[in-house]
Amino acid sequence: MSLPTVAVIAFNRFSTFHFSVPCIIFDDILPDMKLFNLQICAGEPGPIRSSHGLIIDAPLGLDGLNNADIIIVPYWRKTSEQPNSALLDALRKAHERGAQIVGLCLGTYVLAYAGLLNNRRVSTHWEFEQDFSQRFPETALDTNALYVDDGSIVTSAGTAAGLDCCLYLLRQRYGSAIANKVARRMVIPPHRDGGQAQFIERPIPATTQDERINSLLEYLRNTLGEHHELDSLAERVMMTRRTFTRHFHKATGVSVGEWLLSERLQRSQELLESTSLPIETVAAQAGFTTATSFRDHFKKKCNVTPSEWRKSFHYSNR
Repeated sequence: MSLPTVAVIAFNRFSTFHFSVPCIIFDDILPDMKLFNLQICAGEPGPIRSSHGLIIDAPLGLDGLNNADIIIVPYWRKTSEQPNSALLDALRKAHERGAQIVGLCLGTYVLAYAGLLNNRRVSTHWEFEQDFSQRFPETALDTNALYVDDGSIVTSAGTAAGLDCCLYLLRQRYGSAIANKVARRMVIPPHRDGGQAQFIERPIPATTQDERINSLLEYLRNTLGEHHELDSLAERVMMTRRTFTRHFHKATGVSVGEWLLSERLQRSQELLESTSLPIETVAAQAGFTTATSFRDHFKKKCNVTPSEWRKSFHYSNR
């Protein structure tokens, strides 16, 4: 049986990390076993130079995509820039003949510009969620997934998620045993849980334009471990309950309950990262009524358990 051919497309101003990920995974990474035929293809004419000045001498052009089983777009230099028409045509033709098309990180944009992602579930770096959704509203963007397999199209989240995606592609063809062997050789986990949710930063603004609300926010941050009721908070800022809830939402963009939950989860993350306190104590200090409630809210937001978060981000692991 012939080996699968993987074509990695190189562009000018490419990211060396993003480009090297598929090259490492699909080259001769196991010295005693060849798994793929890797070929580097120039996605555009002219010198292929990285953003740091490294130059690639790509032996093939877009013609190299003609016989590829897997075609990987490892990155894209500018989200607002539409790739050249020859590349987009080559990707569409490859997809039509049955090749598996892969976009890593911002490479998802290239696939979207080619029209390959219409009505498909996809992934890209979470920081570009709003931009991508505005440019390509016909796609279903999953902002939590590390990678998404939607038939013959596979897309991944940002940066290191390309490793997860490439290991997944390898596992598809050779099974878990070989994929695990490659992961061990690279000293990385063969599979990561939690998706992008554990890395996404969505902070609520520290201050607002309402001085009374600002004073209240400072008070709440200092007393997160205590129980707070709307009536007592309204009384504290000398407003009726109805007026207070309206002012609070106008100032912060969220309800009091949503604000408190977000702040308590953020405080719990800090405690998990910087202390060895039991989960029950972390829950209490962050203001959750029970450890069970804390675990439920934490898992819903971060897609990992508090213990898994601590395992990944505790100061002792740095």
